[in-house]
Amino acid sequence: MSIETTLENNGRTHVRYLVLLFIFIITAVNYADRVTLSIAGVAVSHDLGLDVVNLGQIFSAFGIAYLLMQVPGGWLLDKFGSVKVYSYSLFFWSLFTLLQGFVGVLSIPMAILSLFMLQFLLGFAEAPAFPANARIVAAWFPAKERATASSIFNAAQYFSLALFSPFLGWLVYAWSWKHVFTVMGIIGFVLTFLWIKFVHNPFESPYVNRAELDYIEQGGGVVNMDQKKSTKSGPKWNYVKQLLTSRMMLGIFFGQYFLNTITWFFLTWFPIYLVQEKGMSILKVGIIASIPALCGFVGGISGGVVSDFLLKRGFSLTFARKAPIVFGMLLASSMILCNYTNDTVLVVALMALAFFGKGFGALGWPVIADTAPKEVIGLCGAIFNVFGNVASIVTPLLIGYLVKNLHSFNSALIFVGCSAIMSMLCYLLVVGKIQRLELKKVPE
Repeated sequence: MSIETTLENNGRTHVRYLVLLFIFIITAVNYADRVTLSIAGVAVSHDLGLDVVNLGQIFSAFGIAYLLMQVPGGWLLDKFGSVKVYSYSLFFWSLFTLLQGFVGVLSIPMAILSLFMLQFLLGFAEAPAFPANARIVAAWFPAKERATASSIFNAAQYFSLALFSPFLGWLVYAWSWKHVFTVMGIIGFVLTFLWIKFVHNPFESPYVNRAELDYIEQGGGVVNMDQKKSTKSGPKWNYVKQLLTSRMMLGIFFGQYFLNTITWFFLTWFPIYLVQEKGMSILKVGIIASIPALCGFVGGISGGVVSDFLLKRGFSLTFARKAPIVFGMLLASSMILCNYTNDTVLVVALMALAFFGKGFGALGWPVIADTAPKEVIGLCGAIFNVFGNVASIVTPLLIGYLVKNLHSFNSALIFVGCSAIMSMLCYLLVVGKIQRLELKKVPE
């Protein structure tokens, strides 16, 4: 008996949950690859003679490439499909992660240059990942499940820090910083093989049955998103202009920029803050850094659940999305209080509260699922990521200069905390009613 017949006889399949599990795991590895240099940063700085400004510049290399590749990456997704583009993306970002483990064999000037270039290439390769996640969720999930699914894959970033921070910290302590990169690269290659073997577009999957496809499609899932590809090249720039002149979309885009400032503080400078400002060992930091990350993971999942709960209880879509965002950003701003205590336990507790709030209010991707025009889901997600990841350039650089010139992290925490308030204000004062944007048609 064929797989398809067996599945039909057993009722509706639930392959979409397996797909969601895959993108959750791969997104966790995606963020772990971003944080490798942060965990290894003190040891790398010692071996290569880097100061905080040099390290901030290397951190920013990822963000520069990640930002530049967003719109082309979104266009590639809309043209060639999520599954195929994701396969190449995952393979190459794993390769560039692996290669960073070998820069130590070079002379110090060449090692620094190579590290900068590999971080740049890592950002280039990872750029399509989150827009691809959004497209895959739009294809595999009906509308009533999509916000929760989006929150789950978005929460993978916090799960990643909770799982990989102690593991990578142990690798630095027990082996060397080089193995942080090589081990993560190998993990990525294994995931690439599994992704190619098991994940497909809805109509191409050998594991899904007709009943599940009908359920997804009738519920608003775009199951045929990648079935027919246009032969025309290039994104429709008139659509880009319409996205960038919509007050609602601009509020969402800028809100994501301020939100990502918090993300990039935790991804880049937080472990170094604990070592340099609070005097912790790298091994202890690996364990301690996982506590706020776990709280962020809980916040990320619960924010989506609360939002869907409010929606089901009859509240408007606008209130159901904005209420968790406002509450979460208020909690995230509490990290500023760390400037007024030297108690390590209290510092970790405040950071955990801030990261929980950040996760709870991180509903940007569900909001994009609610508002992105159906014609350009990948492109809209890419532009959203462009704005969000300007913070991946600004945050590492600005904090590096603040710490060097002011000799403490106090101003850096004020900067990050105020960014949380700004994200909240974008949704309260700029976005307005949350609804799907209707584009004016342009000639083919």
